[in-house]
Amino acid sequence: MNAGKGGPGGGVPGTDAAFSALLEDSAEDLYESAPCGYLSTLMDGTIAKINATLLGWLGLSRDQVVGRMRFGDLLTVGGKLYHETHFAPLLRMQGHLGGIALEMRTATGSRLPVLVTSTVKKTDGGEPLLIRTTVFDATDRRAYEEELLRARRAADEARRQAEAERERLHEALAVLQHSLLPAALPDIPGMETACYYHTASASRLGGDFYDLFPLGGDRFAFFLGDVCGKGPQAAALTSLTRYTLRAAALHDPDPVANLSILNTVLLDRYTGDDPRYCTAVAGVLERAGDAVHVHLASGGHPPALVLRGDGRVEHLSTRGGMLIGVLPSAQFVPARTTLHPGDTLLLYTDGLTEARTGDNRELYGDEALESFAAGLAPARPRRVVEALTGLLHGFGDGLDDDTALLALGLPSRTDRTGRTDTGSTTSA
Repeated sequence: MNAGKGGPGGGVPGTDAAFSALLEDSAEDLYESAPCGYLSTLMDGTIAKINATLLGWLGLSRDQVVGRMRFGDLLTVGGKLYHETHFAPLLRMQGHLGGIALEMRTATGSRLPVLVTSTVKKTDGGEPLLIRTTVFDATDRRAYEEELLRARRAADEARRQAEAERERLHEALAVLQHSLLPAALPDIPGMETACYYHTASASRLGGDFYDLFPLGGDRFAFFLGDVCGKGPQAAALTSLTRYTLRAAALHDPDPVANLSILNTVLLDRYTGDDPRYCTAVAGVLERAGDAVHVHLASGGHPPALVLRGDGRVEHLSTRGGMLIGVLPSAQFVPARTTLHPGDTLLLYTDGLTEARTGDNRELYGDEALESFAAGLAPARPRRVVEALTGLLHGFGDGLDDDTALLALGLPSRTDRTGRTDTGSTTSA
């Protein structure tokens, strides 16, 4: 009588023979040919049973191992030491340890990285009887880990090299930045000067510039400006602008003519799809007794402020002055004033007035600056620059543009020291 449809064979031809063959497979055969190593040891570590897979990995015979070696004898010196001092004591305490990395020694002396899992088998009375251990070949895992380690070391080395290169670049950029600004302002007999520079670029290269230098006799030229952009490209434009204005002023002290020459140079140098421009104010100081005559011109730049000795604040209007480097026929507007004892002339770039303030991130603006200056007047150049530096720091991340300050003044008759105060020329 045939078995029911749910029984072995199920009435399907050929399945009875296959099922019989499966029953003939012994557990011993499966144990011997398993893809991982198996061994059983007595509690003292003596090997009582080991499968063919592990013997094959180690290049040993069963007669060499069973009853003759302990588990620790299969390990490298380091692996054996770890097994005796850590693995075996923990196993006795916990009864099971899984996924422990060890190294076995093959018959040829090579190392075989393995992952070991061991379990203590106990009698019904709870007495330890033997230890059953499963061994997995971790060669591929070790190769993977070593590759990861090599990659990590390579990444660390690349990072160190990048940091060193970045440091060298920062040093080079710092040198370049210092070359774009005067190391110190010159002494002008009977006058005080002060300056400050803040760069907003992560490269510490700014696009603002200033200078003060003698023309001979009682005359000194000055300029302050702001080129478009930040970083190395702005630095290149700054260098060209600064040295063009210097050369022009030494050739002809007329500020309008100086800005016109700079306009021609920029149009000639930057053409096509890469226009470059700047704003600037340039001028000449000329001593006349106790006073100093100021003749300046502006191209698209914020108006200069004069803090008078009597507490008034004036701005020198140069409305109509155009950007430099945009149009061949650009117009530059002149202005004149005279500084008397106690007066201070303040030049600045728009990073100051365009800083963002308050929760609404509003522009600081020209009116706020004039009001701030009025609270300082009368004030000597150093006091003005120190106060404005504190104001800039107070903007925090609202100050996101380069800012340059240059203050020139005459001490009051009651407070003359006869020295020039050059303030700070370091970047913030």
